[in-house]
Amino acid sequence: MSSSVFSAAEPRSAAPADQWWRTAVIYQVYPRSFADDNGDGTGDLAGVRSRLPYLRALGVDAIWFTPWYASPLADGGYDVADYRAIDPAFGSLAEAEALIAEAAELGIRTIVDIVPNHVSDQHRWFRAALAAGPGSPQRQRFWFRPGRGRHGELPPTDWVSPFSGGTWTRTVDPDGTPGEWYLHLFAPQQPDLNWNHPDVRREHEDVLRFWFDRGVAGIRVDSATMPVKDDTFPESAHQHAPGDHPYVDRDGIHDIYRSWRAVADSYDQPRMLVGEIWLADRRRFARYLRPDEMHTAFNFDFMMHPWDSGGLRECIQSTVEAHGLVGAPPTWVLSNHDVTRPVTRYGRPDSSFGFEARRFNTPTDLALGRRRARAAALLSAALPGSLYLYQGDELGLPEVEDGDLPDESRQDPMHLRSDGADPGRDGCRVPLPWTTSGPSYGFGPGGRTWLPQPTWWGRYAVEAQAGDPDSMLTLYRAAIRLRRTEPALRGEVFAWVTGQSEHVIAFRRGENLLCLVNFGADVPLPPHDTVLLASGALDGDTLPTDTAVWLRI
Repeated sequence: MSSSVFSAAEPRSAAPADQWWRTAVIYQVYPRSFADDNGDGTGDLAGVRSRLPYLRALGVDAIWFTPWYASPLADGGYDVADYRAIDPAFGSLAEAEALIAEAAELGIRTIVDIVPNHVSDQHRWFRAALAAGPGSPQRQRFWFRPGRGRHGELPPTDWVSPFSGGTWTRTVDPDGTPGEWYLHLFAPQQPDLNWNHPDVRREHEDVLRFWFDRGVAGIRVDSATMPVKDDTFPESAHQHAPGDHPYVDRDGIHDIYRSWRAVADSYDQPRMLVGEIWLADRRRFARYLRPDEMHTAFNFDFMMHPWDSGGLRECIQSTVEAHGLVGAPPTWVLSNHDVTRPVTRYGRPDSSFGFEARRFNTPTDLALGRRRARAAALLSAALPGSLYLYQGDELGLPEVEDGDLPDESRQDPMHLRSDGADPGRDGCRVPLPWTTSGPSYGFGPGGRTWLPQPTWWGRYAVEAQAGDPDSMLTLYRAAIRLRRTEPALRGEVFAWVTGQSEHVIAFRRGENLLCLVNFGADVPLPPHDTVLLASGALDGDTLPTDTAVWLRI
């Protein structure tokens, strides 16, 4: 066994206390589906507060909340009507403040979501823009444009939405005649903001301060590459060189995040920024992580890769390299509220993830997926940087699919706007099971849930797994505990280890911790002192296929 050192940045034993995000374990809460306190079928902040001891026992350093703001919920809360108000379905601003404080007392920080690309069509600005009419100052905060064609009957561009369909909706003037069109890269209920307007920039900086002043430790930036537009609006969005796309990764976006970083750094305990950045170009990705911009960004390439040793090894290496260019810590994540859950995804013939490939009745081997998801959990938890965990993945929840989630119950606009071809994202958003039985498996005191839970949901419940030494929950608790207690995993030293099978990923953390992940036929373990943790049963000194192990060497 030989060691090939590949380090991302200047080695250090551990992240300084004021840079907690460099090594943190961050748990994503989707508020509608985490815990329901009042029994109305929708998760709420009081429910989260009641489950804080569970999160403390899991060992997480921070909670990231998807939007909890006042919203019509046309897109799961990402259509924000008021950033300074909590949606009544979730509770109140006072409850949010209490939750932030109570979590902090347990050593758990809070991260909230900000959506700079768009607001809800019920936002006061957009209602004022519609009422004011064409040419008004109120419309300058958005992208209103006349249509093409003889009578303006065609949209200004042919851009296609990530949610399927077009990206423009035509308004109706007060006299009932067709009017201008407005841009919405996502659903029509999510009009895009014009970031050339000073009101838009000033308002978002004020919103950051509003939440930072209430003790929030960080901001997750939704669709972070998309707010800045080419205001000439070319008709097509295809075949553009990096930086020249009309609405993705335009150079002007970095001025926004430099101003946000200045706000974050103005606090005695600096706040952090993490971006949702879907970019294939590693060097352009790294630009968002320069010292005066964001602290971290989500690593979607790792999450979307199939279960393949060569591809994942290359992804890990290029990720560490890209972050090393700017001295930023990588992030590792296996899923989120938009993505098919790992247990299901890894059990498919094509175990990669792509939005365009999602379809109903896709065969899955859940036993295979579970074995691989357990190995992937140890792989991601052993890598240098921060670890993000989506609620329910620590329980090994599979995607709720097909007949277990009837069409009439689906609410995701990705499903609705695809004319039913795309199953959408509701399958990973089904309310969590806390108990093995009961009308909502412990989700809440009532029998209703905003999305239906399958009849077999209780077998994955926290209650069923908490005392089981072989459960997914026990595995995650052990991995997170070791991340906190093992000096090698608290540091940033990372080195590839060669001499293994081509089907094995092997790397060293610190001086004496080795992680092995076997993607092929059974292989012998290298000489070691102790098995710290394994994702599955070992066969003596043999590492079985689709299994990961942490060794002290």
